[in-house]
Amino acid sequence: MSSVCFFHTGAVLTETFDELASEYIPDTEYYHMVDESVIDELLSEGALTPGITQRICSQLTLAEQAGADVVLDTCSSTSPAVNVARQIVDIPIVKIDDPMTERAVEVGDRIAVIATAASTLEPSTELVERKAARTDRPIEIQSSLVDDAFEARQNGETERHDRLVTERAREVADDVDVIVLAQASMSHLENELSEETGLTVLSSPDLAMERIADIAHSS
Repeated sequence: MSSVCFFHTGAVLTETFDELASEYIPDTEYYHMVDESVIDELLSEGALTPGITQRICSQLTLAEQAGADVVLDTCSSTSPAVNVARQIVDIPIVKIDDPMTERAVEVGDRIAVIATAASTLEPSTELVERKAARTDRPIEIQSSLVDDAFEARQNGETERHDRLVTERAREVADDVDVIVLAQASMSHLENELSEETGLTVLSSPDLAMERIADIAHSS
């Protein structure tokens, strides 16, 4: 039987991925690894440092040693560190945004990337750019940071968070074909924003779990 490791930088995500695992990989063993110090330091430093990257690589190496056949890194902000870890470990490491960004460049030429954390915006935008570079079409990417929404969520103000993200989506809607919600914390707004803007709106968790299920079932 395959084994899946979910690597989180926030313990709050474990419940979400328990639910997703029961839906997408009900017959597969899985476990969580959590290192909240990563996101705390990332937010403090404003970017990935060599020390943070080393810690992430160590965690993902431990996941392989613990018997995982595939790892899902659920933190968008750690995307560049995964590029390094992929050179060290022999099992697949899926970035939570990989399938979402691939889908975005498949369905649109003008893509808005919306994030609420500054540490996420640049890595997520760069990931879309890399996926876009593989196509033969000119793709425009618009990055948008809603940092007040991040503060609201940290303070438990969910309604204010949702309102601020929705307002930003409305603002960018006329200029793009696709809206990418660059953090799993916004995924609950996907359908609502799609209906309101009339656009394709993408979030990462379900698409990432589809990828994990494919890998787990083929192992």
